[in-house]
Amino acid sequence: MAIAHRGGAAEGAENSPATFQRVIDLGYQWIETDVRASIDGHAVVFHDATLNRTTDAQGEVSALPLSRIRAAHLADSEHPITLAEALRRWPDVRFNVDVKADDTVQAFLRAVSEAQAWDRVCVAAFSTARLRRLRRLAGPRLASSLGPSEVTRLVLGVPDRTPACAAQVPHSMAGFPVVTRALVRRAHARGLAVHVWTIDDAQEMVSLLDMGVDGIMTDRPTLLREVLVSRDSWTGPLPGFATGETGE
Repeated sequence: MAIAHRGGAAEGAENSPATFQRVIDLGYQWIETDVRASIDGHAVVFHDATLNRTTDAQGEVSALPLSRIRAAHLADSEHPITLAEALRRWPDVRFNVDVKADDTVQAFLRAVSEAQAWDRVCVAAFSTARLRRLRRLAGPRLASSLGPSEVTRLVLGVPDRTPACAAQVPHSMAGFPVVTRALVRRAHARGLAVHVWTIDDAQEMVSLLDMGVDGIMTDRPTLLREVLVSRDSWTGPLPGFATGETGE
């Protein structure tokens, strides 16, 4: 599974509609992105807590109405869009969505529900508590990756029945390997896919693919596509994530 991280942030303005369209034109079926809630309750496709780094505007996303956020220009002169707009604009594309804050949970769920896009969205978060809240509110229709503490249990081989579809992990952390053949085997035994982020080196991509990982997130989607084509592994449309409880 080839997943364009923030749409492919090394090859275009991150989380920009134009960047999304570019990787879709390359043949990507999965885009990784982020959402934060505006003060008036819209799930905005945006990574940072503030507009400062990636737009020509200033201010905290959560303190601004959608109209003010829309007025900002990204690096490619495009404007930020909402998750609802992205789901409507690209009805055949699947999104891996990192919900960045607790105050974004309801806005995210509302956007997915209104688009009836449960079968083409996987939710992620760097907070296990936030993921558990999302699962509780949405029920089994929501596909989710493992949270940080759940990944730790997987790495340690601790039995777990978390209802998730994927372990989305870095290749290594603090100098220690996270993705190993043993981890991949353990995840697959639980029915979990293994997606590795954020990989921008061709040799590292090949090493991970040889290890049996199921997906790679990259800021360099053109490079990942070339690697997969060279291995005769570039695929077309993929089905949505399966959901439901699994166990070791």
